[in-house]
Amino acid sequence: MKYDRFIKAALTGLTLSLAAAAPTMAPAETLRVLRGAASSALSVPMNRAVVVESDVPFTELSIANPGIADISSLSERTIYVLGKEPGRTTLTLLGADGRLITNVEIHVAPDMAEFKERLTQILPGENIEVRTANDGIVLSGQVSSIARLDRALELAQRYAPDRVSNLMVVGGTQQVMLQVRFAEMQRSVRKSLGAQLGVSGTTGGTTISGATSTSAGGANGAVTFGFGAGNMNVNLMIEALESRGVVRTLAEPNLTALSGQEASFLAGGEYPIPVAQDEDTITVEFKPFGVELLFIPTVIDDDIINLELAAAVSSVDTTNAFTSGTGLSINAFTRRETKTTVEMRDGESFAIAGLLQDDFNDLSEQVPWVGDIPVLGALFRSAAYEREQTELVIIVTPHLVSPTRGAALSLPTDRVRLPSESDLFLLGKTTAGTQIPGGAGEVARQDFSGSYGYVMDE
Repeated sequence: MKYDRFIKAALTGLTLSLAAAAPTMAPAETLRVLRGAASSALSVPMNRAVVVESDVPFTELSIANPGIADISSLSERTIYVLGKEPGRTTLTLLGADGRLITNVEIHVAPDMAEFKERLTQILPGENIEVRTANDGIVLSGQVSSIARLDRALELAQRYAPDRVSNLMVVGGTQQVMLQVRFAEMQRSVRKSLGAQLGVSGTTGGTTISGATSTSAGGANGAVTFGFGAGNMNVNLMIEALESRGVVRTLAEPNLTALSGQEASFLAGGEYPIPVAQDEDTITVEFKPFGVELLFIPTVIDDDIINLELAAAVSSVDTTNAFTSGTGLSINAFTRRETKTTVEMRDGESFAIAGLLQDDFNDLSEQVPWVGDIPVLGALFRSAAYEREQTELVIIVTPHLVSPTRGAALSLPTDRVRLPSESDLFLLGKTTAGTQIPGGAGEVARQDFSGSYGYVMDE
C-alpha cells in the first residue's frame, strides 16, 4: 500500500510540473479511448497539447514518428500529446499482457486559432476563410487589394511554410486604362552667306578663269552682277539664305489591361530589313515602327497603381540610309523610347521621360590667302551656321475603369455617313448628317466641321 501511495504521489507531482511548464496545455482537448477503440482521430495544433484518456490501463506507449508529436504518460490511463511538426502519425497503446489496446491516429496541423487571430489583427475587415487540408493551410474568400492578398499569404507561410494554397480573389475594380502622351517639338534655323567671283577671258582661243569661292547656300537667294571689258568678263554672285522650320509630333495611345496582365499596342508598321545568313542566303526581318506601348499594371491597394511600362515613338529616316556596294539601300530609324516603373494613384499624372537637346554648328569657307584680305576678302569667303533644338516629354496617366454598355460608346466611324447621290452631285456634300440617339450621338455630333488646312491671318 505504501508503494502504491508513493507511485500516485509521483504521478501527481509529474502532472503538476508539466502543467506549470506548459501553460498552453490548460485548454487542451481531451480524447477518450473506450472499450479498446478511440472515439475519433486526434487533432493536435502545432506547439499545443492534447490529453488522451483510456478506460483500460496501459503499460507501454509508442509513437510512430516522434518528430511529428511527442508523448508522455501522466498516469496509467492518461497520456500527454504535444504537437511538434505538421503531419500524421500513429500512437500505440499496449496492455499489461502485451496485448494491443488501440492505435490512435494523430494529426498535427498549424494552429488555426492563433493564425485567425493574427489575420484579423493585421487585415481587419477582410473576408478571408481559413481551412486546413493535407497538413497545409487553404485561404479563400475575397480581399480588397493585391497588397492585402500578399500580406495574408506571407502570414500563412509563417505557420505552414510551402504548404499554403491560395484560393482568394481580389475584389473591386482591377482594370487599368493607361493614357500616354508623347509631345515633341523640333525647331531649326539655318543661315548662310557667301560670294563667288569669276573672271574669264579669251586670248587666242584660250579661256582664262579666275579663282572662285564656294557657297553654302546653293543657288537659292543668289544675286549675280557682271560686267565686261574687251575680252575680259567679270561675274560676281552673292548668295544669302535663311531657313526656319518647326516640327510638332504628338501621339496619345490609350490601352486597357487587367491588373497583373501585360498589354501591348502598336500603331505604325513593320519595315523589312535584309539579313545575310551566309554567302548565298539572305533572309528578311521586319522591324516595327510607329507608336509602341507595352505595360503591366498592378493595383496594389485601393487606388494605388504600380506600372511597368515601355513606350516608344519611331519613324523611318531616309536621310541616314545605308547603301551597300551592290546598290542595296536600307533606311535608318528615328526613335524615342523609355522603359521604367512608376507608382501613382488613379487619375494622377507622371512625366516619366523628358529631353532637351540644343545643337549648334557653324562653318566658314574661303579661298586660301585671298580670303584673308580685308574688305576684298569677303568676296572669297562663305559662312553658314545651323541650330537645332528638340524638346520631348512623355506623360502617363492611369485610370481604374469598369465596363459600360455598348450604347454609351461612340466610334470614329459614327461621325461620318456616306452621302446620297443627290447630296454628292447636286449639293457637293461628301458626308451626310449623323442621327445617333443617346450619349453616343452627342459625341458623334462633334464632327470634323470647320476649315481644313492652314489658316493664315491677314
